[in-house]
Amino acid sequence: MRIGLLGTGPWAEIAYGPALRDHPEVEFAGVWGRRPEAAAAIADTFGGRPYEDVDALIKDTEGIAIALPPAIQAPLAERAALAGRHLLLDKPLALNVTDARAVVDAAARTGISSVVFFTTRFTDGRRQWIGEQARHGGWFTGRADWLGALDSGDNPFANSPWRREKGGLWDVGPHALSVLLPVLGDVERVLAAAHGPGDTVHLILRHTSGASSTATLSLTAPGVAAGHGAEFRGDSGVATMPAGDDDPVTCLGRAIDALVESARTGRAHNCDVRFGLRVVEILAEAEGLLEGPTP
Repeated sequence: MRIGLLGTGPWAEIAYGPALRDHPEVEFAGVWGRRPEAAAAIADTFGGRPYEDVDALIKDTEGIAIALPPAIQAPLAERAALAGRHLLLDKPLALNVTDARAVVDAAARTGISSVVFFTTRFTDGRRQWIGEQARHGGWFTGRADWLGALDSGDNPFANSPWRREKGGLWDVGPHALSVLLPVLGDVERVLAAAHGPGDTVHLILRHTSGASSTATLSLTAPGVAAGHGAEFRGDSGVATMPAGDDDPVTCLGRAIDALVESARTGRAHNCDVRFGLRVVEILAEAEGLLEGPTP
């Protein structure tokens, strides 16, 4: 599959560039970015060529990968889908339901394949564990805690404007939901959403299985307290998510595998844009419940 990359920031350098360059079933066509000099640098490092016109890159490809802020990703993803290009996207799909639904509608109209890169769902060990817990069923409750520390150490995303504005709910919230939903079922209702310190948000969710779950999400945790995990309790006892040691390039390689397979077979992946939309809908519902200023 001939794939072009939209985006030239840290995530393009850390994950998308090397994953596209090294994947055996992908030809890395080139890169477009809002800064032409950065696109030239990415192309020089990972191959392909820099494009000054995004539509020219879309025209030259079979698939488009996007490593851009979600507010920019969504309209470009819709544009690429309407041109019949398969999509490899990042989470969250968009920052509002309208934009996310437009991507889903465009993908449905042209029948393209899509994968949204929820990292945990493509981490070896963890993805198998999630599948096992989903098969067990009988869960009474679950929790997912995703605590980041943007200001700790040399974080490559420390200067990300959208993360600063939207906080942990929108940045790490998709990771938590990507674990809770396949095991406990869709969220029937966000029962509560409350602010914690900094940008921290606490959620209580009711799932279609009858189970409830909680999620604690933050980008402003102390560096020594940062980390993430998930746990389920029910008829099978207590299940704790194992550690995931895969690097982002390896995980993204599996997402590319999934996109290529979906395009080849016509079978939708369970992390496609429809799942991405559902995550956005839940986050938007939670955001609407948050009241008052952050403490």
